[in-house]
Amino acid sequence: MIEVKNIYKSFDGKDVLKNISIRFEKGKTNLIIGRSGSGKTVLLKSILGLFDVDSGEIWYDDRNFLTMDQKRRKQMRQEIGMVFQGGALFDSSTVEGNIRFPLDMFTRMTAKEKETRVAFCLNHVNIEKRAFKLFPSEISGGMQKRVAIARAIALNPKYLFCDEPNSGLDPETATVIDELIQNLTHEFQMTTIINTHDMNSVIEIGELVLFISKGEKAWVGTNKEILHSSNQTLNDFIFANKLYAQMRRDVEEG
Repeated sequence: MIEVKNIYKSFDGKDVLKNISIRFEKGKTNLIIGRSGSGKTVLLKSILGLFDVDSGEIWYDDRNFLTMDQKRRKQMRQEIGMVFQGGALFDSSTVEGNIRFPLDMFTRMTAKEKETRVAFCLNHVNIEKRAFKLFPSEISGGMQKRVAIARAIALNPKYLFCDEPNSGLDPETATVIDELIQNLTHEFQMTTIINTHDMNSVIEIGELVLFISKGEKAWVGTNKEILHSSNQTLNDFIFANKLYAQMRRDVEEG
C-alpha cells in the first residue's frame, strides 16, 4: 500500500498539486489519469522522491518516506521497480544483460543465482530464450517493453511504478502489456501505480483510478464506475473521444 496525504507541490510560486490524498492499494493496478499539465506526472515523481513536496505525507505501508534519511531512502528504493515511458533499456547490453544490471548493482547473488533470476523474470514476461542474447535494437517495441518490465521486477519489488507503459505501441500490443502488468501485480501482490493517458488501459485494468484536474483530486473510482460517473469534469475528459461517448450511450440504453 502507498498512501499520500494532503500533498502540495508548487514550482516558481505556481501550485501544481493541491491537497492530494489517495491510497493506492496492494495487489491492484492503480491508475493516475488527467489532461496534459494536470499534475499526474508531478504526483508520480513526488511519490518516488524525485521531487520534494512542499507539505504532506507519503507512506509506503507503515513507513513515512518524507521523514527518512538518505540512507533509509536508498535502501527502500531497492523495493521499487520502475518501467519508464521509453523503456530506457541499455542499448549496449543484451536482453539478459539488462535484467542482470540491477542484480549486479544491488545484490550479492552468485553468477548462477543471477542466471536463474534473469531467466525467471524473462519467462514471466513471455520472452523466449532465443531472444536472451539479442540487443534492444534487434527486438520489437512491444518486446522491449516486456524486457523493461522484466528488469523492473528483477529485485522482486513491493512497489511498481509505470510511466506511460503503452506509449508508442499499437493497440493490440498495448493490451498485451496491460494484461501483463496486471497479472504480475496480482501474482506478486505489488502496489502498482500507472501514469497513463490511454483510456483503453483505464477501461481494461483500472482497478482503482485517480483523475486529477488542475492539480486537484477530481474523482476516484474503478473502471466499472468510470463510465457511469456524474462528475462533469471527468465526463468532459473521457467523452471528448467519440468512441467512448458512444460506449456511454450504449450503456445507458442498455
